[in-house]
Amino acid sequence: MTTGTTPPPIRLKSFERAREAWPLDPAIVHLNHGSFGAVPTSVVAHQDALRRRADLSPVEWFPRIAERVREARERTAPFVGARAEDTAFVPNASAAATVVFNALVLSAGDEILVTDHGYGAVTMGAQRLARRFGATVRVVHLPLLADDDEVVQRFADAISARTRLIVIDQITSATARRFPTARIAALAAEHGVRTLVDGAHAPGLIPDAAVAGGGDWWFGNMHKWPCAPRGSALLVTTAEDRQDLWPLIDSWGAPDPYPVRFDTQGTVDATTYLSTPASIDFVESEIGWDAAREAIAAMADHGARVIADALQPYTETEALAPLPTPVASMRLIRLPDALGRNREQADDLRMQLIDAVGVETAFTSFEGVGYFRLSAHLYTEASDFEAFVDRCVPEILQRAGIRTPAPAHVI
Repeated sequence: MTTGTTPPPIRLKSFERAREAWPLDPAIVHLNHGSFGAVPTSVVAHQDALRRRADLSPVEWFPRIAERVREARERTAPFVGARAEDTAFVPNASAAATVVFNALVLSAGDEILVTDHGYGAVTMGAQRLARRFGATVRVVHLPLLADDDEVVQRFADAISARTRLIVIDQITSATARRFPTARIAALAAEHGVRTLVDGAHAPGLIPDAAVAGGGDWWFGNMHKWPCAPRGSALLVTTAEDRQDLWPLIDSWGAPDPYPVRFDTQGTVDATTYLSTPASIDFVESEIGWDAAREAIAAMADHGARVIADALQPYTETEALAPLPTPVASMRLIRLPDALGRNREQADDLRMQLIDAVGVETAFTSFEGVGYFRLSAHLYTEASDFEAFVDRCVPEILQRAGIRTPAPAHVI
């Protein structure tokens, strides 16, 4: 049975309920911030004003876009603990990984280490890199409940004379846990191996995320927890060969050094980058990032208990996965055994429940086990978890082929 006091809606300085600050559809239950984020109304208006300005005078706007992007970099980089001169804006985390992979040169027989927690698109990029040079990709198995010491040891055991690159998540998408990337990067460096840290979920959840992540290259999405418009991410590196990094589009910034060459990308809509400082400042001014992380964690803990209690009778093991390194905003709750056995099944279940009951969710799969990945932000309220239990749990049980007892007849 769930214990503890139901937390009230999170309050902001300007709003009695944080939810009022986001233009989210009230008919939908939003429990999947981690996938695509959600942009505050004020930031939407800020971006709309920038777009309007570009439309009113495009010849004034586009020739000066590099200067505006540089100013946004200078304001945004400190949020992840980086210097502006080490930081480039990119459209998303996968784009950052592609930029790095495009710059690397391997030899036949070289090896890239990834993990079984890695984000699929980034792992696919590593596989494409390997194919270009006749190299190989080897998966390091990391048990879901492995602590930091075991994770580091497994990499120590996996590194070989052929290993050239490690790709490791700072916070995993599928399993909602944190890895000791800085320790892994230090270990790799001792063996002459380079490390690419996937910090897609880290900005906002980990203070100074780029510095904390370590590695030769780090990247993170700003459109997730910092709530910037979609299409805003950072690539950070101090590597000596960073001048080998090029944007995905060759444009007029090509003669410039890294990261300046990334500031000019033709006529792309750079308002996502330009609006990123406004999203960071919104959370800081309304509640403060430290307080935001604390409030989100408390709400996520409550929701995880509520939902796990509802599913516990129908799972063979502990419904709430006791992760050794959880993060502020996400929790894993095990599904009944028949559901989510692979990524495709998990993704199908997500879309089925959106259509059937109007709840935005994230379901994931790891080692043949399906999980609900609860994903909260400041706008999440306790009533959202109750709605999940009322709307989604019956649908989940039905899809798992589980018959529930009929309610007792009341005389």
